[in-house]
Amino acid sequence: MPGYEIHPRLLLSEPMQRCKLHSCRAACCLYGVWIDKFEADVILQNADTIQGEMREAWRDPTGWFDDRKEEDEHSRSGIVFHSRVIDLSSHYGGSACIFLRQDHKCALQTAAHKKGLHPWKWKPFYCVLHPLFLDEKGRITLDDTDLLLDEAGSCLRPSKIKIPLLTTFEEELRYFLGDEEFERQRSLIP
Repeated sequence: MPGYEIHPRLLLSEPMQRCKLHSCRAACCLYGVWIDKFEADVILQNADTIQGEMREAWRDPTGWFDDRKEEDEHSRSGIVFHSRVIDLSSHYGGSACIFLRQDHKCALQTAAHKKGLHPWKWKPFYCVLHPLFLDEKGRITLDDTDLLLDEAGSCLRPSKIKIPLLTTFEEELRYFLGDEEFERQRSLIP
């Protein structure tokens, strides 16, 4: 997926680290996700594989997306749909994306992995990107540190030491930038 640029902030070091799935239990899946039309089509084309990774009550592909649809200048098709959000009292905030499994993993990710594909092959762009986002210029960046660390359901936790943001988000940034561009950016860290 090379072709993205990063905001200069990602070259800084900050006192934060990623959460661990066993601790946060996928709190980020609370509100579901916007999914590009092309991504939704791929998800539906692979429904047979994905269904086996989902909770039984949610396996019907006709219920995987709700009626929300928006234009999105950063998405490949320019149109995004929203994953269905279901009531789930055991999850942070009492709701979750329909693709959230009982073990707090994403059914889209585990299904792709079982097929021998990159785990993010069927995962929506905005899921992989989170908690990063695109700024007004389409560059990958991160919200204000204090806001992120104050949110109980944040994907980030305080760290006793400052860690380069490129290191904290290395997996995602390598995926979006490609190895060569990632290494070039890493060489720019002050």
